[in-house]
Amino acid sequence: MRIQIICGAPGGEVLTFAAGELSAYLTRMLPGEGGDLRVTLSAEAEGNGDGPDSFAVSMDETGGSITGSGPRGVLLGVYDYLRRLGCRFLGPGKQWETVPPIRREDLAARYEKRASFRHRGVCIEGADSRENVLDFIDWLPKAGYNTFFLQFRTPYAFLKRWYRHENNPLREPEDYTEADAERDMVMLEAAVKERGLLLHKVGHGWTGEVLGYEALSWDAEARPLAEEKRPLAAEVGGVRELWHGVPANTNLCFGSGQAADEFAGLVVRYAREHPAVDYLHVWLADEYNNVCACDVCQKTTLSDQYVAVLNEIDRRLTAAGLDTRIVFLLYQELLWPPVRERLENPDRFVLMFAPISRTFEASYDLEGPRKEMPEYVRNRVTLPTDLGENLAFLRGWRRIFAGDGFVYDYPLGRAHYGDLGYIHIARVIGGDIRKLRQMGLNGYISCQELRAALPNALPNYVMGRLLFEETADTEEVIEEYFRAAYGEGAERVKNYLERLSRLSSCDYVNGKGPRTNPDMARRMREAQALCEEFAPVLAEYENGGPCWEALAYHREYVLRAARALELLAGGKREESGRAWRDMADFIRKNETDRQPCLDVYRVLEVTAKYTGFHGLEA
Repeated sequence: MRIQIICGAPGGEVLTFAAGELSAYLTRMLPGEGGDLRVTLSAEAEGNGDGPDSFAVSMDETGGSITGSGPRGVLLGVYDYLRRLGCRFLGPGKQWETVPPIRREDLAARYEKRASFRHRGVCIEGADSRENVLDFIDWLPKAGYNTFFLQFRTPYAFLKRWYRHENNPLREPEDYTEADAERDMVMLEAAVKERGLLLHKVGHGWTGEVLGYEALSWDAEARPLAEEKRPLAAEVGGVRELWHGVPANTNLCFGSGQAADEFAGLVVRYAREHPAVDYLHVWLADEYNNVCACDVCQKTTLSDQYVAVLNEIDRRLTAAGLDTRIVFLLYQELLWPPVRERLENPDRFVLMFAPISRTFEASYDLEGPRKEMPEYVRNRVTLPTDLGENLAFLRGWRRIFAGDGFVYDYPLGRAHYGDLGYIHIARVIGGDIRKLRQMGLNGYISCQELRAALPNALPNYVMGRLLFEETADTEEVIEEYFRAAYGEGAERVKNYLERLSRLSSCDYVNGKGPRTNPDMARRMREAQALCEEFAPVLAEYENGGPCWEALAYHREYVLRAARALELLAGGKREESGRAWRDMADFIRKNETDRQPCLDVYRVLEVTAKYTGFHGLEA
């Protein structure tokens, strides 16, 4: 068959990319078919645009058209049409695709779709190779997403962890420098733009840069704070120093006009030099209870100081003729809204609600009695785990800012390691997305490991589908995923992973609640028994393909993780440490073969820092 794809104007490189994708997949799907197929791709507007992504498909046996609200809408339409023809994109990387053969008559389709939410994306975390990041960027529009967020000025923190093989001494560290990250960032941003995705940048690092550091990661800094910069650092406990030695975690003394001036200047200079950034995140320091307590700063709140600086940034951007959108953060101390200050130009700003300390045992609760924000006490903050309390903070901000906003959440950043079956966390994500409209938010960005696909990539798949189409039924999406991944064994796999999820606890692994927990110990014993029961099924599907191979590896991982958790929850701390080291040895030895599935660096960091295991060398 001769396939001719015609790209209308406007569209540029995104339509060219979409044409290549459609042609390549249809060529694979129509083997042996003769004749011509002519398809026109066209965009209603140039660029990303501010409206929701939408597309219309009109196809028959001879061809047709796919039209989008913009070039990205066309690409989303191409992938959605391929999915309607039977393709499944089950995770990042070509190995997780299913591309079935079809006949010419199967091509007929006429339908339209419009995305439910404006913001549908993922933020880089964990330890990643260049290939991991490129595969994930490639997968995003296939799964319905439209956004990628590269934290810091460059992705140095995340790529460095992989290439230096942090937390895996069985692999030889490779050199990876800040210059390497600069080079790789150019390639990654080009991949984002080639697909018309919205590019979010920076977030962390601004405060460290004001203090004279590059601040490209959360690493401690050997170089002491310069004396001329000391007045700009937050005074905590009567001293002005780097917070635990980490520039990115050190707040500023905004009581100093110099700190506010330099902070605003850095942001405006960056915006001027990086016009390709669609959304620029302007955050303060990470960590909490590290806020300046000098005599001047104590007269106001951090949120009031934050909004005042944001207004200054807006004034300078306006004077420079820059229309850069600024994302501001509701996080830790900034969960408490300002008392006096208000954003003077709301259209410039996008609210980002980041309830990092929330529970993931359930989805957002909008039905129960409304809770109130606790009183703010400087540097004596306890972060809320309760969902109702977290939502009280959002309501507080929404009373003073009614503009664009999204949730920035963490189901695949830490909590997912506690769900051994991945079905519970997928359902929590689905439930959360269904509440977004009631919460007055226009989307969701997931701050997460990119290598979060053990036993599979179901949670991200559900996230992408429901963000594009909030009316989709979560259970139907899960069923569809399992049929595509496991074929005739789908029901048996789903039953097994559902039972593992019911025995699991996201909160326990995330450090919430007492470490000695007899019920948790019992559940982890049952999880190990369940893994033993499932072994014959895996033997039956030994040659079932990549999804089954990953499931077999997952079983071995769960046996070891559940044993360590059983001992920890049973109060046998020393024995649990030995079992945890056994799990660590296993995943380290197998990281080369299973690298895209499980982030060894991150799972060991999380279980050491939050779950409470001890005794593992870094």
